[in-house]
Amino acid sequence: MLDIRFIRENAEAVKTAMRNRNADVDVDAVLELDSRRRAMVTEAEELKAERNRISKSIGLMIKEGKDPEEIKAQVREMGDRISSLDEELRQVDSKLRDGLLFIPNMPSATTPVGKDETANPVVRSWGEKKTFDFTPKPHWDLGADLGIFDFERGAKIAGSGFPLFKGRGAKLERALIQFMLDLHTEEHGYTEIAPPFMCNATAMTGTGQLPKFAEDMYNVPLDGLYPIPTAEVPVTNMYGNEIIDQELPILHTAYTPCFRREAGSAGKDTRGLLRVHQFDKVELVKFTTPETSEAEHEKLTADAERVLQKLGLHYRVIELCTGDLGFSASKCYDIELWAPAQDKWLEVSSCSNFKDYQARRANIRYRDENGKPAFVHTLNGSGVALPRLVIAIMENNQNADGSIDLPEVLWPYMGGLKKLV
Repeated sequence: MLDIRFIRENAEAVKTAMRNRNADVDVDAVLELDSRRRAMVTEAEELKAERNRISKSIGLMIKEGKDPEEIKAQVREMGDRISSLDEELRQVDSKLRDGLLFIPNMPSATTPVGKDETANPVVRSWGEKKTFDFTPKPHWDLGADLGIFDFERGAKIAGSGFPLFKGRGAKLERALIQFMLDLHTEEHGYTEIAPPFMCNATAMTGTGQLPKFAEDMYNVPLDGLYPIPTAEVPVTNMYGNEIIDQELPILHTAYTPCFRREAGSAGKDTRGLLRVHQFDKVELVKFTTPETSEAEHEKLTADAERVLQKLGLHYRVIELCTGDLGFSASKCYDIELWAPAQDKWLEVSSCSNFKDYQARRANIRYRDENGKPAFVHTLNGSGVALPRLVIAIMENNQNADGSIDLPEVLWPYMGGLKKLV
């Protein structure tokens, strides 16, 4: 979250940033709570100091044979007011924290200002659009013909949006996960983490999913746990309430299934694997110093791109403008794959620099060059998400007979299989 002192000292800049983000937050209400809190703290401290001063005179009055009851009554009155202030202060503190938790991050100075996704500039692209001498089929038809997934049975088990892979389709999922983990650990220097697939509310709050996006999360109320929407949550919160004693940057990668209700998305891109509630993903997470986070953000994005380059898939990188920026991100690149049968781009990765926004929420610190505790910068990106990666592989590599050529880098992971037929 944002530092209240920063908001107090840069109120107009924060309000402008929230307008640029299209964020419906009341900055003035938060500042009013902050003002009340500071006034209450000042009054309580003054009363405590005065009470201590007066209390010392009671013993002296008794020694002098004077009646201290009036002074004692005054001390009791001060004590009652201090207790009342302490209770009010707890309530104001809670409201202030709640208000801060709903304020999104400040966009980076280099983030383009724009109203919505139409203002997102294309930063670069790689490869070329595949051309066919036949009409390419969408992945749902290809998959059905090849028998590699079964959406109907998945829906029977868990409902719409829970795909079921089988046979070579399940093997392709596993092969892609292993390929990406090997690439990131062996070539890019990440340490693999196998985290819990459930997190508590504290962890979900630390990375910004709660309280803002509670409706998008699945939850297990009896246990107070949430199936994770991304490995970003458990991996980032590994260092919650800690001062990291390792050299930065720290690079972690993790495979997890991901669970998202995505409230309000019903009816949008529901065919096949386009929008699902459970999916596999390999995540990249970094913990850096403030001085190196921008450079590490560029490297992280390049690491995600390398996955697609080795798979030979045409993609583009766009930079999100202020109006399309995620809640916790300060700067973000989206990587999109081309899906020829649908004639559109599909997001497969968001690579974000959160700066110290998540670190403040989760209280993740390191010691700076002077040995003083300071908040780290956190970064993460999909390296990459599988559903739309599978879509791109299938639709771009299909043949007229309905078979699908597998990228060469996957052959060893598929047991030598070069084609899905």
